Amino acid sequence: MMYDFDEKYWTRRYEQGYTGWDIGYPSTPIVQYLDQIGDKDLSILIPGAGNAYEAAYAFAQGYKNTHILDISEYPLTKFRESYPDFPEGNILHEDFFEHNGSYDLVLEQTFFCALSPDRREEYCEKMKRLISPNGRLVGVLFGIEFQREGPPFGGEIEEYKKLFSQHFIIKKLEPCINSIPARKGTELFFELAP
Repeated sequence: MMYDFDEKYWTRRYEQGYTGWDIGYPSTPIVQYLDQIGDKDLSILIPGAGNAYEAAYAFAQGYKNTHILDISEYPLTKFRESYPDFPEGNILHEDFFEHNGSYDLVLEQTFFCALSPDRREEYCEKMKRLISPNGRLVGVLFGIEFQREGPPFGGEIEEYKKLFSQHFIIKKLEPCINSIPARKGTELFFELAP
């Protein structure tokens, strides 16, 4: 089944406070991953960034070439107000599938699960074009199927392996050991190379 989650849909969810994906701080798996990288010059993209806590964290840690992208202007406006030192040119109000660029690292945090499952193939194809030849796609996915209609949309590890192996080299795809308590046992951590 194809869903249409456009800018109006996501803006409405922000305005109504229906943002269950928003934990209010940077996700532990992303923080710990960033903490172990040495190269602060990496070009980073966080698609579907929302309130972009991970971007604020990365920028504060010295990753000055961090970019956020969201289809809704609403969270981007809030982000600008909260982080006035973040470069305006790195705040992208765009549809991910129409964005062009090249990044050393793309961080996945609740974006994949927000897309209609029918777009997962398209997601992989677009990511492959955005990631530089030595780059990585890293982040967390829900490793469970939800009982209610999404978003979020979940999935199973074998399903993800089949999908990603057609487009990437799977460096890591395993149960996440450092999820926040509310998501413990439901997330997978992954690292993909082009």
